[in-house]
Amino acid sequence: MPGTGRVILRRAILLTLAFILIVILTAGILEGTGFAQKIYEALVTQNVQSDVQIYARTHPGASPSDIQNFKNQMTKYWMEYYGLIDANGNPVPPYIRMWKLVFNSLKFDFGYTNQEGITGLIGRLPPQPVITVIAGVLPRTILMATVAELVCALIALPLAPRIAYKHGSLWDRLIVSYAALFNAVPVWWLAMILLSVFGYTLRIFPTNYRALMTYINTFWSNPLVNTLYISWYATLPVITLVIAFLSTWLYSIRAMVLRIVREDYVMVAKAKGLPEKDIARRYIVRVMAPPIVTYVILALAGSLGGLIITESVFDWPGMGTLTYYAITTGDVNTVMGVFFILVLVYILARLLLEVLYIILDPRVRYR
Repeated sequence: MPGTGRVILRRAILLTLAFILIVILTAGILEGTGFAQKIYEALVTQNVQSDVQIYARTHPGASPSDIQNFKNQMTKYWMEYYGLIDANGNPVPPYIRMWKLVFNSLKFDFGYTNQEGITGLIGRLPPQPVITVIAGVLPRTILMATVAELVCALIALPLAPRIAYKHGSLWDRLIVSYAALFNAVPVWWLAMILLSVFGYTLRIFPTNYRALMTYINTFWSNPLVNTLYISWYATLPVITLVIAFLSTWLYSIRAMVLRIVREDYVMVAKAKGLPEKDIARRYIVRVMAPPIVTYVILALAGSLGGLIITESVFDWPGMGTLTYYAITTGDVNTVMGVFFILVLVYILARLLLEVLYIILDPRVRYR
């Protein structure tokens, strides 16, 4: 066990260093290329124009010089707010802004967003803390994408090994055909078809998925009723993703098991006349556990990033929609926040895999 602890600690330190390096590189790209500065300057111009318009309406007797002085004051305020200048009005170099962005991100302080499309995902007016927006939309992505991945795992894990063990059977050919078909079908196209049929034509499921926020925001006022409504809203998106993802799950796990079933030691075990249950448990399940666990953990972690186009089809207020709004509006704070959270989830998933590998294969602790 002491050796195991050292291995886990060493892997945790390496993953943490890799995580910090990724954050530094991302901040360096945003600030070093001038992308962040252009976005900040555009936001300063937009905010100043809005402030000047409000000032002109509320001060009808203001002279042009008064308006210009107010404009200069607000320009300085917003430039200091976005970190373009310091308190003395001196320009802040990009490398200083980069390190500030890194340190703030590592403290989960991603600043505020002033984009109405982004804050509207949680039903609030700007400005709002980016971490608040992410915390609001993340459970919805878990409800849709992660639940769908879990359903796929629960179906594929017991079914795919049985199919692979009977290679060449009718069920095996059907699974291969199913995987080939739905791997070629875009998920968003399938979502459009199912929404059109079951939403607009048959009217079984809702078509306005933004209304989901009402039941989430008022969940504790009537938990039972709101749970039923949330489940109703989530059913069609989950079914869509299960149909699309299950083909990949079945084919991937089938391929892993099929490779192991054809190994010489399995053939020898069969030739010795060992029972099928013992062969499956001792020679197949133990060997296929690490790669399958890797696939399951990384698939679940990746699902937290959401599906940008598919969420757009359902107008689902999740991480995918947030990512889309953050990129199209050029909201640097939100882009950094979303990227940070997704990388953090991936790093934690990798650390969990390292621990599970040691449990499943003790040889790993000596590497």
